[in-house]
Amino acid sequence: MKTAVPCYYHLDVEVSPDRVRQVRRILAAHLRFWNLDNLVEPVCHGTGLLLEAIDEHSTDKNTSIEMWWNGQHLITAIGGNDSQLRPDQDLRSCLQWIAAMSDGWGCCATDNGSKVIWFSQRARAGERVPLVPTAPAPSLREGLQVPREVPVVALAGAADGTGALQDAR
Repeated sequence: MKTAVPCYYHLDVEVSPDRVRQVRRILAAHLRFWNLDNLVEPVCHGTGLLLEAIDEHSTDKNTSIEMWWNGQHLITAIGGNDSQLRPDQDLRSCLQWIAAMSDGWGCCATDNGSKVIWFSQRARAGERVPLVPTAPAPSLREGLQVPREVPVVALAGAADGTGALQDAR
């Protein structure tokens, strides 16, 4: 059985409407590179919603985005530097969508008062690492002779009963 290799990605960005689209494309490219194509839409949509809400409600637009893949779960975390942002009030609709579409989510404060919102999506390692059958390698111990090309007429023989098959009898 193949096991998945843990992956990590970190991106610091100043949020703006144009940057939200760029970040979605960047995250989608990393997810596809990690062979997590089935998680592209939910992760990019959830991250885009959070970034748009941060752009609308936050005074400090500097944001960090991190993704961790451990072989079973992809965890995406978005951390803003604005200590005045209140996720329970300003980001309510985003958090409702994230709660409905993710396997787990949460929000926590950092030492400097900023907020980190994270959510996880489950994916099996089998979906990430497809098993590809390999052709067997030829063995040197046994080798079969390639049959010689003999015309069918020579094998069957002529109408008089002479031929390679008759000679073998």
